[in-house]
Amino acid sequence: MDVSAVLKIFCDAVVRRDGKALAGLFAEDGVYHDVFYGAFEGRARIAELIDDWFYRTAEDFRWDMHEPVTDGRILYARYTFSYRSKLPEAEGRRAMFEGVAIMRLQGGLIAEYHEVANTAPAFVDIGFAPERIAKIIGRQGAELKARPEMKHHLA
Repeated sequence: MDVSAVLKIFCDAVVRRDGKALAGLFAEDGVYHDVFYGAFEGRARIAELIDDWFYRTAEDFRWDMHEPVTDGRILYARYTFSYRSKLPEAEGRRAMFEGVAIMRLQGGLIAEYHEVANTAPAFVDIGFAPERIAKIIGRQGAELKARPEMKHHLA
């Protein structure tokens, strides 16, 4: 697997609104866990995430992956991501954030995609009220605490 080529296809597919190209990088039953929209399972749903969900409230995407590391089973890459928000309060401003992509690989395809992202700056960029940001960050915290691997930390 040429990691750089895969990551380029991945990012370019989002920028071009080509969900089919992105979904083709995934196993048939692959899962894309999006930081905003949740889990999308299977190629058809992953394509829908890109072609529909991403573009409902945003446009002019830019996505770059940096410094990928893999052992053949897991692929990590730091990323920078931005889009122009179509939400009324954003007034066309660009939302920007960074994160880490975590991909579980299987047979040369992505079996599972997760991300850890610092989304708070994007919410400020697009003009969300502090109360709305607090509500979103609170929900993200609750989701983190609900994960099985956090049980030990809550004891």
